[in-house]
Amino acid sequence: MAENSNVYQVKVTLEDVRPPIWRRLLVSGDTRLGMLHDILQSTMGWWNSHLHQFTSKGIRYSERHADSGEWPEMEDEHNYSLEQLAPRVRSQFIYEYDFGDSWRHVLLVEKIMTPEEARDLHKGRLPVCLEGSRACPPEDVGGPPGYENFLDAMRDPAHSQHELFREWIGDEFDPEQFDLEAVNRALH
Repeated sequence: MAENSNVYQVKVTLEDVRPPIWRRLLVSGDTRLGMLHDILQSTMGWWNSHLHQFTSKGIRYSERHADSGEWPEMEDEHNYSLEQLAPRVRSQFIYEYDFGDSWRHVLLVEKIMTPEEARDLHKGRLPVCLEGSRACPPEDVGGPPGYENFLDAMRDPAHSQHELFREWIGDEFDPEQFDLEAVNRALH
């Protein structure tokens, strides 16, 4: 992060999941999209085992893979920053993770602050998560519809998939849990 780069307060909300799963972050405006992807993986609790893309104003941004050939309709995410995709307060764009499950996140810029204005909020460490709500869905659960089925099965011991999901995820999954300290440890 450049010393004089503005600090963005961004709310990240997972689409099509109710009640909402969201995080509020402080991120340097000059953060490249490739690094923003890593930040989002840590913040949400994903494993970074699937492809992803950002979409803004009809343009898609992602990392280039040696085996993917040319993607003329895809911009290289390492060439673009947060402030380029979202230059103003209320700017928003999409981050999609795992094209099979299609976890779509809306990133909304809530505030843009000078480094001095933001210093008390982040204590000199960026990125940082300020707050959030609810646990990230398990990886490979089947997107929003699969997650809803997973939650139904976990709550109901008589559900036909209850034992299967308990063996797969264990008894530890609490959809209401959000651990701010653990998220910030993962970010740093």
